Amino acid sequence: MSCATIISPIEVLSADDLGRRRDWSDEEKVRIVEESLQGFRQGSATARRYGLSRSLLTAWRRQYRSGLLSVSASTGFVPLTISPPPPAASAEMTAPLRSEDDMTIEIGLPNGRRLTIPASLDPIVLARLLPILDMS
Repeated sequence: MSCATIISPIEVLSADDLGRRRDWSDEEKVRIVEESLQGFRQGSATARRYGLSRSLLTAWRRQYRSGLLSVSASTGFVPLTISPPPPAASAEMTAPLRSEDDMTIEIGLPNGRRLTIPASLDPIVLARLLPILDMS
């Protein structure tokens, strides 16, 4: 009589084979997200380059856009553009000139928010206000 033996394939995995989660710093996340936003369809390629899943990169991008993911206490220059006033349609429909009290300045913050302030605001007050608005 023949003896039938059943051999089941068992694979023993060591702790080293399982892989580890990588702890990414906020600076690395911001750098990777900004790289993924550089061109058309760069998300998948950037995720593969860094060994990330696309869903994780998508979550980081969402956090970046909402201002939750940012490099803290970074100082630097913010691009400023001053656009010329729109041309008047006709001489009859020109608006009266605005006084200096009515003029406003719009500031784009690194977290994507926009801040509109009066042009007459004291720069010291603005310097105190910007770090608070940039963090929240």
